[in-house]
Order: sequence, then C-alpha cells, then structure tokens
Amino acid sequence: MDAVTDPGTARAAFRPAPAPLACARLAAGLATVLLGVVLLPVVSRLPAAARHVLVRLWARAVVRAFGVRLAVTGPRPPAGRPALVVANHVSWLDIPLVATALPGRMIAKREVRGWPVLGALAALGGTLFIDRDGLRGLPGTVREVAGALAAGGRVTAFPEGSTWCGRAGGRFRPALFQAAVDTGSDIQPVRIGYRPHGAAAYVGEDPLGASLWRVVRTPGLAAEIRILDPISTIQYPDRRLLAAAAQHAVHPTAVPPSPPRRPTAGPPAAVLPAGTAVGPRPAVPRQTAPNAYRAVASDSANRPSSSVHQRSASNPASASSSRTPS
Repeated sequence: MDAVTDPGTARAAFRPAPAPLACARLAAGLATVLLGVVLLPVVSRLPAAARHVLVRLWARAVVRAFGVRLAVTGPRPPAGRPALVVANHVSWLDIPLVATALPGRMIAKREVRGWPVLGALAALGGTLFIDRDGLRGLPGTVREVAGALAAGGRVTAFPEGSTWCGRAGGRFRPALFQAAVDTGSDIQPVRIGYRPHGAAAYVGEDPLGASLWRVVRTPGLAAEIRILDPISTIQYPDRRLLAAAAQHAVHPTAVPPSPPRRPTAGPPAAVLPAGTAVGPRPAVPRQTAPNAYRAVASDSANRPSSSVHQRSASNPASASSSRTPS
C-alpha cells in the first residue's frame, strides 16, 4: 500500500467520525487492550503455537476495535523458524499490526515502559526495551536478541529508530542485525502502509491520547501489512549489508546493497621439492561474538540522526520534522 497521502484520502481525513462513534471505538479498543493484560499471565504458559494463535487473534481484535481495517498480503513464513522481523515505523499501531501476522518478542524504546496500560502489557509480553539515545546498553540488547533467535523465537524490530511519517523512510541502523548474523537467522522484512496516512502518523511531541483520538475519529482508516521475501545471512554475512538489503526491500527507492566482496585469488603456491618438511600453519585469530558486540557499540551508524521524524501535510510535497524520538 502506498504510504503517500493522495488528495482523496486527505479530504476524507478532514471529515471526522461523529464523537459518539469515536468514543465507542476508543472504549472498545482500551477494553480489548485491558483484556490482553488480564489474560497474558495465563496465555504465556501455553505452548508457543497456541500462544501465537491467541496473540494474533487478540492483536487483530485490538486493531478492529479502534476502527482500523486490516489487510495482510504475502506468504507467512513457516512457524517455528527463527527470524528477525524488520519493518518501517509509522505509528504505535505498527506494533499490534505486526503481531496480527508475525507474533513474537518486540523491541521498543525505553519510554514505552512508562506508558499507562500499554507499557505494562508490553513488559508482560517479553518486550525488549532499548535506550535509543545511549549506546552503552546496545551490546546487551543485541545479546538478548541473539539469545531469543538462538532459542528458535521471532523478534520484531523497527530499525529506523523512530517513526517516519512522511513520503520517505529513515535509514535502517545495522546494530540489531548483528544478532541475526551471529545466529544465522533470516531477516523477514515487512512493509506497513496506512490510508489516509496522516491519521495514523505518530510524530514529535504528539501525546499518545491525542493520537488515539485522531485514529478513532478517522473514517475508513485502513492498514496493510505486506510480508516480503526473507533475506538470508548467507547471502549478506555482514550487518551493514543486511541492513541495506532490508531497507531496500521495505523502501524500494533506497539504494540497494553492494554485493559482498569475494576474496581475490592470491599468487600460486610455491612448489616445494619432495621430502621437504613443512611446519604447522600459524593460527589465525577469529572474531568472537563479544568482539562483534563491542563493534556494534562503537558503530557511528547506530547513532540517531539529527532529524528522525517526518509527517505528511495535506499537501504531499510538504513535510515537517521534529527531533523527539517516538
């Protein structure tokens, strides 16, 4: 689904739903979220297959309760296969949307932990909270993600680092892709789109309550999740290459990754006379996982960009930006 707001949907966004209907949607959505909080301790004890089915049903119920129509396209990957799910980031709605198709552990910014109701639900659901403004804790988060993938789980991340609500998306930061490299897990790219786009956008200093009210008052708000082809760490054995490949899959206008460099052929080995004794070869040190994690923390590409938010106005060509992470 195209993420650019067209004139027809832009005009529809200015005809809000009646207040009684919006209040009913808001009440239904919050009640469904609270139901998930109550049932989560019981659901978490179920086998993974049954838990994923219930999470998908609950997430779909949350989305529908808030008045959002949902469409999922593309083949779902086989159950039980570890994968790092990466998607573009537009709104807080992205989290339940992805859970409707590919439930798993989420990675969220640290501030989400303090949100009323939603923060407690995220913590009970095993969400990994990350400080996007500090790099010291990033290697630990990468180790946690690698552990979840090594155990056969699925982890969802938004590698743009914050919501991008305009015509273009943000750059995929490569840090978390190191966990997929270390475990040999596939990258599962997902593309999220909304119509009308501006209603779902969650940007800058926008309070969560204001965003909730805007969502429930928007008539005909529709969302699409497009599951794209998986990306193998065998084809792209470096976190930067993986990040570039995933970004190009989610945002086709992004620059495609350069193919991995193949080692060049060296000079022919010297032929020794028969009977010549050959000593043992010197050991070549290999990079261990902890060293790779330390490299993640020092990677300047992981630092937040100076402007991390864009939001479409009624005129698709105009956009504004804010520096506050969402």
